[in-house]
Amino acid sequence: MNTIRTHFALYLILFLSFTAFGQHTNTITGTLTAESNTITVDQKITYTNETGIALSEIYFNDWNHAFSGKDTPLAKRFAEEFRRNFHLAREKKRGNTTIDKFSVNGTTVNWERLKEQIDIIKVVLNKPLQPNETVTFDLNYTVKLPYDEFTRYGFTREGDFSLRYWYLTPAAYKNGWKLYSNKNLDDLYTEQATHNITLTVPKNLTVVSSADTTVDRNNETVQLTAKDVKDITILLRQNSDFKTFQTDKVNITTNLGAYRLDEKQQAIAIDKVVQFIHDKLGKFPRKNMLISKIDNKKNPVYGLGQLPSFVSPFTDDFQYEIKILKAVLTKNLEESMWMDTRTEKWISDALETYMLMVYAETFYPNMKLAGGLSKIWGVRSYEFAKLEFNDQYPFLYMLMARKNIDQSLNTSKDSLTKFNNNIANKYKAGVGLKYLKSYFDETVIDDFVKEFYAENRLKKSSRKNFEELLKSKAPKDIDWYFTNYVDSRKRIDYKIRKVEKTADSLQVTIKNKYDGNFPISLFGIKNDSVVSKHWVTNIGEKKTVTIPRDGIDRLVLNYDKIIPEFNQRDNWKSLNGFFANNKKLRFTFFKDAENPHYNQIFFVPVARFNLYDGFTPGMRLYNKVFLTKRLLYDFKPSYGLRSKQLVGSGSISYRHDIESTKSDLYFVRFTAGGNYFNYEENLTYTRLVPKVTFGFRNPDFRSNQKEFIDLRYVIVQREQPEIPDPTLDNEPNYSVFNARYVYSNPDPIRHMVWFTDFQITKRFSKISFNLNYRKLFRDNRQLNVRFFLGKFLFNDTNSDFFSFALDRPTDYLFDYNYYGRSEDTGLYSQQLVVAEGGFKSKLENPFSNDLIGTVNASYSIWRWVEAYGDVGFIKNNGANARFVYDSGVRLNLVPDFFELYFPVYSNNGWEIAQPGFDQRIRFIVTLSPKTLLKLFTRKWF
Repeated sequence: MNTIRTHFALYLILFLSFTAFGQHTNTITGTLTAESNTITVDQKITYTNETGIALSEIYFNDWNHAFSGKDTPLAKRFAEEFRRNFHLAREKKRGNTTIDKFSVNGTTVNWERLKEQIDIIKVVLNKPLQPNETVTFDLNYTVKLPYDEFTRYGFTREGDFSLRYWYLTPAAYKNGWKLYSNKNLDDLYTEQATHNITLTVPKNLTVVSSADTTVDRNNETVQLTAKDVKDITILLRQNSDFKTFQTDKVNITTNLGAYRLDEKQQAIAIDKVVQFIHDKLGKFPRKNMLISKIDNKKNPVYGLGQLPSFVSPFTDDFQYEIKILKAVLTKNLEESMWMDTRTEKWISDALETYMLMVYAETFYPNMKLAGGLSKIWGVRSYEFAKLEFNDQYPFLYMLMARKNIDQSLNTSKDSLTKFNNNIANKYKAGVGLKYLKSYFDETVIDDFVKEFYAENRLKKSSRKNFEELLKSKAPKDIDWYFTNYVDSRKRIDYKIRKVEKTADSLQVTIKNKYDGNFPISLFGIKNDSVVSKHWVTNIGEKKTVTIPRDGIDRLVLNYDKIIPEFNQRDNWKSLNGFFANNKKLRFTFFKDAENPHYNQIFFVPVARFNLYDGFTPGMRLYNKVFLTKRLLYDFKPSYGLRSKQLVGSGSISYRHDIESTKSDLYFVRFTAGGNYFNYEENLTYTRLVPKVTFGFRNPDFRSNQKEFIDLRYVIVQREQPEIPDPTLDNEPNYSVFNARYVYSNPDPIRHMVWFTDFQITKRFSKISFNLNYRKLFRDNRQLNVRFFLGKFLFNDTNSDFFSFALDRPTDYLFDYNYYGRSEDTGLYSQQLVVAEGGFKSKLENPFSNDLIGTVNASYSIWRWVEAYGDVGFIKNNGANARFVYDSGVRLNLVPDFFELYFPVYSNNGWEIAQPGFDQRIRFIVTLSPKTLLKLFTRKWF
């Protein structure tokens, strides 16, 4: 009997040791107070040192505290993406964590928040924690939840709660501590642990979670448990719309709606998705999975799939399946792959995107990117209507590459621009596996994906595991994949330079247009059918290969477009003579995707307005496709209905991108443009401007900081009236060389833009400095300050046409969009362009032919109502300097786009009390759709 007891005790000790070793536990008892949106927490964390070294300090993630102020890493990220809602939010909408107790094994310890990362806590241990030793932390704290409009987690206006990242967790250790702040990336990097959460919640709230859940309504408590997880998401709803769909692989609890699909059809779709993932990827990590609308909104199916269901071009079942598929894949890989969530996320992104592509190929091989629109007359002839659904992945990656703002796959998630993080890099990662699959021409990648998932499921792994397994499975050398495709921004771009024909073979010379070493596919085509396919490798600068002739009438590189190649316009060569290689013209209404076999010209009606030409309809002719091209032209011939004249504008430009990350210079653009309009009643002007622009950027692509150098030569010819106006300059035709340096760092919190400008012509030379600064304070009031200083180096003019102006520049370079540029009275003269002096009141003698200096400022009174004031001095040759000022009220409805100015007091006296006050009101109105669109797209790029 004693022997049995001894063995039993030994087995029990071994079992407990086995389960404790390498396993952290997290026990939480919390009480939610709905009225104050707070949770009081008692937490016990059992932490085992698995680092292999002694630890004298341990770090904890307190991501809820990221909402505590306007200078946290999270707040700064919102600012970088031009999101003002967090900065403008009232204090009660922000979150924080107030810690009352922090002890280790019953002894209070010192702790502190990191200075630059206040959502990371450093705990100094009383004695070092040796490898494999375990320590217990006891904590008491109060969590003030944030409003859910910031990250979709927190409390809602309706009284619901979405809880994620609300309690403390140990930071991960991997060759050092990984101290990642909350940046709304949903990439908490913490140790997996067994979680036991007991939460007291109001009875009117239904608890939804993927954890094992037990609810005691009498005591208003809920018990949640889960093993080997980073955290537990808990959704508390007054009126829950979640349904659980059971399959033989995993149970899916979701509230994702499906337009026109009943519950049975949804169940069929979910089962189809689950079976696909199980067959192609492997076992699910858990018995239950929670997929909510929050997951879909934070990681949607971008593109046409985001349209409301009732106008979507896709079938209801396809749209629902893709939405569910992406959400389940994301959640599955997040819970299964225990990698560095910030620096190695591209690996799970690659698996997710690849699986999305395989699903579409398997079940919807004929689905077009435009869905049902591709069958509609008038649409089906467009190139974008011919694109396959999976063509979106290389297309949207190439959108960033063509803009020269793509980033390497191994870039840390918090260093990626929003578009690259959400779309482009995910798609590039998946396309990379598709590229390898085509290169191997076998099922190697499918087998690799399944094996990699199986070997690393619910285990700590890294890129090393991914790389070693892929190389072991690959039948060819793939060093280029990691060196050039993953770890760099190198371009893939080849062209067929020449073809030499013999009786039975073709000698094809392929030129590498960049320095990247990538394999490229070479197809032989006969009568639009593929005759042969060859892979050409190690091309270097150029390479000549010999292939059988086989009756080929056309050679095409990357014919199946699987390779994400930078430019495919020079990928083909006809063997039927010189003229067969010439591209035909194709005219298309509006913009389209690129067709490499045609010279595409797009046309679209346009209209503009000025007082002298009147309403000016015209036709825009241009070659800009959805993806940026280097050589662009844009012509807008128009007809002025009032002037009864042909007018218009046009430009042609060439942009050379600098891909190197070692240089701040990232593009050089050469432009030649011109305008022909009326500048006064029955008087036209012609303006020609050759220009070169150098663009510089911060090595941190997320930074909004940019610098530009513009060098241009402005040539102006003006018609003169039959009776010359003695007040105007007597030289109607002139040319001005203009050099400008611009520093731009726009930001909704701290906006800074300044430039220096130099102009010279035979009759004058001037230099000026202009600075704009905008600051949003903690009390949500805004200060705008502008400073301008201008000085003539020499001046031999006999009028004020070229002079500096206080309130309304003459615009002799025709840079500003004046609706009535020559008007001195009336509504059109009240249009304000904040340039040079920047004054709003019209003062006497507003011009300076020598020196001017002004400061313009405004400050918030209430919301978009501001008080403004302008002060400065103005000096003319042979006269003393004059002090000038004005003040008033500014309605800053949309900054720089729609503003109204009401003068109150100035050198003119009390303007508000003087006759004709309505004629003193100034306005800023921007009618350019392109300019307004930048307000909405700037946060993505």
